[in-house]
Amino acid sequence: MQSLGRHVLAEVSGCRFEVLNDIKQVEDIMINAALEAGAEVREFVFHKFSPQGVSGVVVISESHLAIHTWPELGYAAVDVFTCGDKVNPWDACNFLAEKFGAKYVNATEVKRGLIPAQEERLVANI
Repeated sequence: MQSLGRHVLAEVSGCRFEVLNDIKQVEDIMINAALEAGAEVREFVFHKFSPQGVSGVVVISESHLAIHTWPELGYAAVDVFTCGDKVNPWDACNFLAEKFGAKYVNATEVKRGLIPAQEERLVANI
């Protein structure tokens, strides 16, 4: 596979309710996680749900960071996708887990990229 990027999918739990339910704190933490990892922030949008929860995305030159929170469960689903060698998605993931006060993080890295044509045909036949 021709690797084009690294995608960290993180289950972040044991977090503080008051942080995960505060749109401004979640926004600040996500933007600063991108900056901490060396990314260039382009745009961001966040939404506060009623009665609780926040979802948002930070668009970076190198791809994106996304989050969906369940404050009542102390849980956040986080994606950090980066392209190129300049930005380490694990730096962003570790930063935000610390700032959310997470007790547990279960994260997996997926290499993103192009599958050679022969392999692509095999997958299509499944």
